[in-house]
Amino acid sequence: MTKKIKIILIVCCSLLFLIFAFFFLGTAQPAEKINWGVIFSTKYARAMGLDWQENYLAILDDLKAKHLKIVAYWDLVEKEKDNYNFEELDWQISEAEQRGARLVLVIGQKVPRWPECHIPQWAEALTEKERQEELLAFIETIVLRYKESPALQYWQVENEPFFSFGECPDFDKDFFKKELDLVRQLDKREIIISESGELPLWIKPALLGDIVGHTLYRKVWVEELNIYFTYPFPPIFYSRKAWLIEKIFDKKVICVELQAEPWGPELFYNLSLAEQEKTMNPEQFNKNIEFARHTGIDTFYLWGSEWWYWLKEEKNQDRIWQRAKQLFI
Repeated sequence: MTKKIKIILIVCCSLLFLIFAFFFLGTAQPAEKINWGVIFSTKYARAMGLDWQENYLAILDDLKAKHLKIVAYWDLVEKEKDNYNFEELDWQISEAEQRGARLVLVIGQKVPRWPECHIPQWAEALTEKERQEELLAFIETIVLRYKESPALQYWQVENEPFFSFGECPDFDKDFFKKELDLVRQLDKREIIISESGELPLWIKPALLGDIVGHTLYRKVWVEELNIYFTYPFPPIFYSRKAWLIEKIFDKKVICVELQAEPWGPELFYNLSLAEQEKTMNPEQFNKNIEFARHTGIDTFYLWGSEWWYWLKEEKNQDRIWQRAKQLFI
């Protein structure tokens, strides 16, 4: 081995160690105060056989959550072309306004919950260009209708748009920019762009969005390997990535999806309780909360409020519901 090759190997190994040390070694300063929020999906609550309105009111009145992320489902609001039904969304926003809650409203075609893309049946038959034009019209309608709401804090345009997941059309970056431009033309509120929390460096949402929103999952089902898997990343991993984004791009980083429900080989309501508990139970819930605290990030929206309510109402198990309630005191 030549001297030059040895030097190159030493430099490469040193760089790899420095990268590893930066992202994996050390501890972050916990945030002085954490803003805890919840994510709520009318679709998911219905799929679980729940009264979605009772579920939503319980989040507001029993948990007393003041930060919520809700969804403008295109296929629910515009089931028929140009025939809008705002009843459910109006009600959610009105109830939040009455209680002084603050909302993130997710808009677009790729929004929370399986199958990820929620496109009306009539729009699926259109060409890609026609569907995009209809989607822009839908987004404009939603923004103009709700931009005067005092409860509305942020828009989130699409959900993890750069992450290829779900039953969705191919991602079109140029069209995504058109969505963002449209929302900015119509309203001055900041726009969250979300990204998978584990592998990317969050550069793409930092370049395009006002706020970078990341997910954070700990125990998941990996379909390709047919196993349950615990992510090896420590809290400092997320803290350092957030630090880079804030220093380089001057963008705030928040967690828009913290795992607080099961992730199994099927939708959880098709799994036994024993299977659900392999990835989420009261002990794991507490572990995830403490993990989040140690990242130093100051805003977290918890993913699973429908499941907590389902456990409480349908299974007479309220430990997670009661633990979640303590976060909002």
